[in-house]
Amino acid sequence: MAADAARRDLAIRNPREGRVDYRLSVPTPTEVAACVETLRASQPAWRDSGLASRVATLQAFASSLNAHRDDIVAALATDTGRQRLAAQELDGVVGSIARWSALADGLLDDARRSSKAIPAVEIIETAQPYPVVAAISPWNFPLLLSFIDALPALLAGCTVFIKPSEVTPRFVAPLTAAIATVPDLPSILHVAAGDGETGAALVNAADAVAFTGSVATGRKVAAAAAARLIPAFLELGGKDPAIVLAGTDLDRATTAILRASVSATGQACQSLERIYVNREQFDDFVALLTAKAQAVPLTRDKTTGGVIGPLIFAAQADTIRRHLSDALAQGARVHCGGDVAGDDGALWIEPTVVTGVDHSMALMTDETFGPIMPVMAFDTVDEAVRLANDSRYGLSAAVFGPDETAALDVARQINAGGISVNDAGLTAFLFETEKSAFGCSGLGPSRVGPAGLTRFLRRQSLYVNRGDVVPVDVFAE
Repeated sequence: MAADAARRDLAIRNPREGRVDYRLSVPTPTEVAACVETLRASQPAWRDSGLASRVATLQAFASSLNAHRDDIVAALATDTGRQRLAAQELDGVVGSIARWSALADGLLDDARRSSKAIPAVEIIETAQPYPVVAAISPWNFPLLLSFIDALPALLAGCTVFIKPSEVTPRFVAPLTAAIATVPDLPSILHVAAGDGETGAALVNAADAVAFTGSVATGRKVAAAAAARLIPAFLELGGKDPAIVLAGTDLDRATTAILRASVSATGQACQSLERIYVNREQFDDFVALLTAKAQAVPLTRDKTTGGVIGPLIFAAQADTIRRHLSDALAQGARVHCGGDVAGDDGALWIEPTVVTGVDHSMALMTDETFGPIMPVMAFDTVDEAVRLANDSRYGLSAAVFGPDETAALDVARQINAGGISVNDAGLTAFLFETEKSAFGCSGLGPSRVGPAGLTRFLRRQSLYVNRGDVVPVDVFAE
């Protein structure tokens, strides 16, 4: 165990300043395992405390988050280079506590019924929460995606170890301070940023894992979880399409598609990354989208007032450059944007509209994760559906049509879990219904809607016989 004796320190880059200004001490695998065992020991009391008690604890946590708001938002803003979205992340978590607290009532109740096969037997359908859930979150929305799985798991009666990305770890300290002020919460909720080694140690120790991140890492998590026969709930990447049918209101479509493509600098899994437009309106659509994209300001000189922030993760800038270079080498045309620019180490890219693209290009098939809008023409509705479904991903999509009926008809043919009709990116705002991840975009039950909580429960049936028991001689030959 000598290799595990010392913690490792990681140098953390500031995305807005482009320099290392923070160091992260990564917990060792032994420390991770010990923390999981502590959480596991605390879980029975948390489970048995009852839903009302758990709701009260999380409501106290919401109050503590608001009390520590300035410190948490400041740290998130440094982590991501975004001020307004940092505040929205905290507000989103507080709102999620209220939403899940209201939804949980009724999802955890026992159900009782008499057996049809043996009427004297009453069946009590109940559930047991997983003792320790590992919630492994990415760098694009560090706080919000840390709690998208953790909150329903806690209300279900699980304890939770959150491991945020090592790319955005600064918010962990003020978040931990907020947790520390709530009685009993530190014993059932632990947060520690770390890298892949930390995540691997956590998957090797926890009882269930909820992971948000790339397909490549998701495959590793799934394999490690399968080896231990524990469930893995995976929310992975996307290459979300938008279809614009003939006769669509182009002003509406371009406004919605632009927002859904470039919000959070396109660094969101539900961002639109490929756009298919009917040939009749193609030129007008591109001209209007380009004009609107050119009017979207960067936040280069300030943290507020603009829309497009810096690229958070330097490695993602390399992916964006590679996808654009590949497309241009094959004849694509950039109408606006197109360059990843360095500014004293920070990395920026303006909203980028690209045409002359096809599915031989990585820009149309692989997740780009930036404010890039490649636009391709189609001639028939069948072709548009085929192109939209020509992907290993299936997270979400958008369909615009001249009327609701036409758009819905196409939407029902798309292989994706959440499809916005005559709008785009609605899955970023609406959480009350369940949706599956198709293809390589994920694994397991929906993380929104009732299944977002019930997936953390193991179903259990209790059979109570109030009649005579069956004697052994009924099996006599």
